[in-house]
Amino acid sequence: MSKQEVRLTQMVKSAGCAAKIFPYILSDALKDINWYRDENVMVGFSGSDDAGVYKVSDELALIHTTDFFTPVVDNPFTFGQIAAANSLSDIYAMGGKPVNALNITAFPQNEDIGILKEILAGGASKAEEAKCSIIGGHSVDIPSILYGLAVTGFINPKDIKENNSARPGDVLILTKALGTGILNNTVKYSKPEKKHLDGLIKSMSRLNKDASEAMVRHGASACTDVTGFGLAGHSMQMAKASGCVFNFYADRLPVLEGAMQAIKEKFLTRGDKSNRIYTQEYVKNTGIIDADKEHLIFDPQTSGGLLISIPEKNSAALLTELIERGDEISTIVGFVSESKKEYIPGTLNIIY
Repeated sequence: MSKQEVRLTQMVKSAGCAAKIFPYILSDALKDINWYRDENVMVGFSGSDDAGVYKVSDELALIHTTDFFTPVVDNPFTFGQIAAANSLSDIYAMGGKPVNALNITAFPQNEDIGILKEILAGGASKAEEAKCSIIGGHSVDIPSILYGLAVTGFINPKDIKENNSARPGDVLILTKALGTGILNNTVKYSKPEKKHLDGLIKSMSRLNKDASEAMVRHGASACTDVTGFGLAGHSMQMAKASGCVFNFYADRLPVLEGAMQAIKEKFLTRGDKSNRIYTQEYVKNTGIIDADKEHLIFDPQTSGGLLISIPEKNSAALLTELIERGDEISTIVGFVSESKKEYIPGTLNIIY
């Protein structure tokens, strides 16, 4: 099979961030291990943040993250771009600047190595766009295809945007539309309309660079990127860490074109179920539940957008800049409130 004919999505069992280990299984694997942590570790495992942060000086900290996954589209170059954009996203979610990266690659070497070359070239193109130098990497020969980056970023310790500092009165802004997991399944198991595929690829391959710089400039309180645990999982982690309740307006959630139709046609990922289990004690519904829209909340996102918690007084200026700089889908999707008896910290109140 030549690289012109290859369909990468047919060479793997599950696609993109939907291939992650289920969050509740991962939590069990991580707990009760004595993780060494010296005094310069500013951000580690404890708050489910997007990346680790290590202090070098009062003016400089290093952000470390890694991400890799199986193909979500059939074109090797495009897959490389999406995987790299996704890997860089954790640096942006912390408010940092990616500076260098290492390739992480798994590829069956009995296949056309030209395919691997195209994947790496796609990743290199996104790293160049981010002004992030790829300086090495590691590869293994196994049946599954995997690609991603281990990324190091710079940040001033005073500018770190963790996920534990959302405050009551903040509004919640989402910078990319939901539905990538569902639409990725249409790529693997069907043939989506070209306009739907084009919109999906455009979203997944767009860097969160501009959104990150803007939210830092406008004084965001907290941030996370929305990836494999879905909007429900990542916002639950953020709300729990902040000791708050996140309230989402279901009708305001931006949706990729074609996603609702794909939901009706049952192109749901395995992550939909695992993310429901992970968040089942925290998701509350106010009003009549729209079962189709509810899937969007649990859908695992690949290279998703930033979920930004920002004081309401700063939100209009941030939204204006986000839209002007190309994140035109950016929308206020909810607000942060104090915990109440019926809404413990970490609760997601979905308003229909």
